[in-house]
Amino acid sequence: MNTEKEKMIAGEPYIAADPVLTEERLACKTLLHQLNIKEYVITAQSRDILSQLIPNAPKSLYIEPPFFCDYGYNIFCGENVYFNVNCVVLDGMPVKIGNNVFCGPGVQIYTASHPLDAELRKSVEFSKPVVIGDDCWIGGGAIICPGVTIGNRCVIGAGSVVTKNISDDTLAAGNPAKKIRDIIPGQ
Repeated sequence: MNTEKEKMIAGEPYIAADPVLTEERLACKTLLHQLNIKEYVITAQSRDILSQLIPNAPKSLYIEPPFFCDYGYNIFCGENVYFNVNCVVLDGMPVKIGNNVFCGPGVQIYTASHPLDAELRKSVEFSKPVVIGDDCWIGGGAIICPGVTIGNRCVIGAGSVVTKNISDDTLAAGNPAKKIRDIIPGQ
């Protein structure tokens, strides 16, 4: 039988109150407290905290505190990823972020979701992965919903709610986010 953590990472319904998951979220919150309260600016100490908090990211990851996540170890970043202040990543499943991705203030990336059935929702939740391609700009206050893939070289307008996949080279905005136009290199 799979553990609750294995179920979570596989996208199956799982019990978030599981002692192992609860302990891992507490460890994450301890590191977040150090980053967001004690350090608050990027220093050698805060870079060490980031390497513990998000071990699957290169040293070029830059986060402006405060920052929030559930586990940290399910966030996978390429080179030159930037999170502005007040970003949230609910990382029950992998969040894969490409190279040269910029997230404006208050961007929220969710993998966590809940069953529509009220009785099931009382006891379990589930997650769906999120993928953001290379060279993307996610505007401030945008929300990326569970299971979404954003292609390469995309721009997501500020305040958008991305509920469906966005193809490469697309400017998308709105609630729900819709394609505004293609992005043509050099324009």
